[in-house]
Amino acid sequence: MTSPAKFKKDKEIIAEYDTQVKEIRAQLTEQMKCLDQQCELRVQLLQDLQDFFRKKAEIEMDYSRNLEKLAERFLAKTRSTKDQQFKKDQNVLSPVNCWNLLLNQVKRESRDHTTLSDIYLNNIIPRFVQVSEDSGRLFKKSKEVGQQLQDDLMKVLNELYSVMKTYHMYNADSISAQSKLKEAEKQEEKQFGKSVKQEDRQTPRSPDSSSNVRIEEKHVRRSSVKKIEKMKEKRQAKYTENKLKAIKARNEYLLALEATNASVFKYYIHDLSDLIDQCCDLGYHASLNRALRTFLSAELNLEQSKHEGLDAIENAVENLDATSDKQRLMEMYNNVFCPPMKFEFQPHMGDMASQLCAQQPVQSELVQRCQQLQSRLSTLKIENEEVKKTMEATLQTIQDIVTVEDFDVSDCFQYSNSMESVKSTVSETFMSKPSIAKRRANQQETEQFYFTKMKEYLEGRNLITKLQAKHDLLQKTLGESQRTDCSLARRSSTVRKQDSSQAIPLVVESCIRFISRHGLQHEGIFRVSGSQVEVNDIKNAFERGEDPLAGDQNDHDMDSIAGVLKLYFRGLEHPLFPKDIFHDLMACVTMDNLQERALHIRKVLLVLPKPTLIIMRYLFAFLNHLSQFSEENMMDPYNLAICFGPSLMSVPEGHDQVSCQAHVNELIKTTIIQHENIFPSPRELEGPVYSRGGSTEDYCDSPHGETTSAEDSTQDVTTEHHTSDDECEPIEAIAKFDYVGRTARELSFKKGASLLLYQRASDDWWEGRHNGIDGLIPHQYIVVQDTLIS
Repeated sequence: MTSPAKFKKDKEIIAEYDTQVKEIRAQLTEQMKCLDQQCELRVQLLQDLQDFFRKKAEIEMDYSRNLEKLAERFLAKTRSTKDQQFKKDQNVLSPVNCWNLLLNQVKRESRDHTTLSDIYLNNIIPRFVQVSEDSGRLFKKSKEVGQQLQDDLMKVLNELYSVMKTYHMYNADSISAQSKLKEAEKQEEKQFGKSVKQEDRQTPRSPDSSSNVRIEEKHVRRSSVKKIEKMKEKRQAKYTENKLKAIKARNEYLLALEATNASVFKYYIHDLSDLIDQCCDLGYHASLNRALRTFLSAELNLEQSKHEGLDAIENAVENLDATSDKQRLMEMYNNVFCPPMKFEFQPHMGDMASQLCAQQPVQSELVQRCQQLQSRLSTLKIENEEVKKTMEATLQTIQDIVTVEDFDVSDCFQYSNSMESVKSTVSETFMSKPSIAKRRANQQETEQFYFTKMKEYLEGRNLITKLQAKHDLLQKTLGESQRTDCSLARRSSTVRKQDSSQAIPLVVESCIRFISRHGLQHEGIFRVSGSQVEVNDIKNAFERGEDPLAGDQNDHDMDSIAGVLKLYFRGLEHPLFPKDIFHDLMACVTMDNLQERALHIRKVLLVLPKPTLIIMRYLFAFLNHLSQFSEENMMDPYNLAICFGPSLMSVPEGHDQVSCQAHVNELIKTTIIQHENIFPSPRELEGPVYSRGGSTEDYCDSPHGETTSAEDSTQDVTTEHHTSDDECEPIEAIAKFDYVGRTARELSFKKGASLLLYQRASDDWWEGRHNGIDGLIPHQYIVVQDTLIS
């Protein structure tokens, strides 16, 4: 390669690196802007809440005064009656008694609204002021931690740049030395050729006078050859030295590259999440929860008839959740918080070796370095674990401070029978000045210690991440041959697992099987966000061809499993419902008759490819089954449609996203309810079908072209078990899962129920009894107690 071409290639590599680093730097800047905006919105929200309750307190006080005037007006009229005896007599009349009770109730309402105004001014508003102060203070500290993390990340990127430049420089020197060595070799060959030709031209009959000349020329040639040989040896040594430097520089570059990618991944996946969770949102949701619960307590004690309106507010307070807010924030700004692409190895001048060189003379050095890294990692992990324990204990202390249940103001609404004026008893334990000063001093001191430990823990984890990445790469390179056979065996096993049901993607079948077996009654399934870390782990396992949900173990977070299933459909390059049939499907939604709507949806969907229809049939059969447990999981077809609508069908550009999304949700809801009428039956469309036990049933051609149902499998079985009761005893079985019968002949039961089995009706069904009712029992849902039964 010529020098100008080499220079151009180097510029392209550096420009590509600079572009990627600039994109990351822009992301980091946008992250801080995003967090700043969240803080500003939070402060504005708290200020609006203060203004709202201050104005409401004025309204409540005015209302109380008007009620007081109203009551006094008529009470004064009653007291002015001249004939007191007549007044006493009138009091025994029911209309007058009602009148007196009505006036007393007005007086009571007046005092209640005065108490309510007092609570707003002296309890709730100060709480919001404190939340605003705490949020600003904590966000400032959080921003310092975040800035430190970003500075550390940029430092790692700069280190990578320096190592890459060093590698390119040494590799260039090696290539130059190699070129000079080849030039010396050519000169040596040329000189040797000249010597041979001149010796051939010499004859023994040459005069004696020219003999001395030839000897002198021969001496000169030998001297020239020796010089060339010395030059060749020097260039050979220089090339060997530069080649070794280039190998070491490349190794350092690869190690730095691995450490940088690990640091970037850790920052985007873990550090940002931890920063928002444990710093920015520290105590905010809990404090806001307490303040709004104070408001709820006051309102609920003021007037019980207002329950319906206040339930909505209480539900919103119950749903105050830092984890969900963080997840929404990160989804809203997905382009800001998503990790960037991994840095790839940039070979120099055609150097295609993209792995560590573990050959001599650097092998022993790498082994020693790996051992040193392992020893240092062991020490760092122990130290960082101790710091983590201290940090978690401090965090629990802070959470205990901000979650104290002091929002009950029911005592403020207790009155004596004398109906005397009642002074407001506003939460003295919360608002008393000595208590506040002491608690806030303790809280701020604990916060300062927590942030110190948090910073120490994050810095330690950063160092461990970089060292662990280098150690793992070294260990992998040094011991690659020992793990190759095991890796191939595991990979071939997982491939065979996936080949068993190619029509349904492994991630879809496995997630649905797991939820069908363990999560049908899980409250908020698909609505509550799971752990992002566990979602990523499960997703990555599926991408490697593994099935992390295989077996009957229920040791995974159900919400994370549901998140993986939604993420799969959301991440499809082409949505399950293609955009080219969007308008046809939207036209179906406008039909009022549900059956007619289902038939039109069926017509539109039948144009789709067979594999897509099989997956749709499988998915919506499962969602229909899940919706039947809506009383336990709180997910009816409409709630499921809200969760799956955006993932299964995207609204084309140029359309009103809000109104169209509502139509999409209605379409998904209809498809869930009418899935049996919309999708072809197994006889019409061959392929896997969802089974309520969580398994996949494969249907293929049969002589009769029909599938086997519970009735079909038992149609030839008579009431033989009734006539053979004297010949054999019933077998006891225990239900492994809940089951809801689909026909009148199928029995419904709960997990753990005791069942009696008479005999096998088919491979999949038993004839038995539960709660005095005879019927069919699915074999996959039970454990037979009699070990003699095969």
